[in-house]
Parts: sequence; structure tokens; C-alpha cells
Amino acid sequence: MAGGWARDGAVQEQIDASINDELARLKARRSPVGESLSHCADCEDPIPEKRRQAIPGVKLCIECQQERDGSYKARGGINRRGSKDSQLK
Repeated sequence: MAGGWARDGAVQEQIDASINDELARLKARRSPVGESLSHCADCEDPIPEKRRQAIPGVKLCIECQQERDGSYKARGGINRRGSKDSQLK
């Protein structure tokens, strides 16, 4: 495939680097530690067993966790590595 000035495999390297950056960001997030609670620390509603198994050390029910996290903000799909596509936007 013709790549212009880019060397062979440069596109795949950009994709791999973006994936690795996102995985590192997710791993850096603080996660709950310790024993999962059976009831929410905020509202004292029961925490479902499936949630406690999925997230070891969980302390909040889904509603309280969503409230604490605030509204979800999607990350922009900007390619900061300087591909032609990102420069054309």
C-alpha cells in the first residue's frame, strides 16, 4: 500500500500507540480496594451480587456511583499523532 512519506507499518504503529495510551489511562484510574460491601456506603441500598463480583472492593450502588462520577464525557476522536485525516477536519 502506498503510504506517501510514511514508512511501511506506520499506520499500524499509530493504531497500536493509541490503544496502548488508552489502556494505560484506564489502568491508571483508581479502583476500589478491599472487601466489597453488601450495601451502598451512601444510600444503604443493597449492591447486586453481580456488581460485587464484577468490581471487587465496590462500595457504592450503580446510582450513587453514577451520581458521584457526574455526567459521562466522551473522549474526542482526535488523532493527535498528525495523520492527514486529522489535519483535514
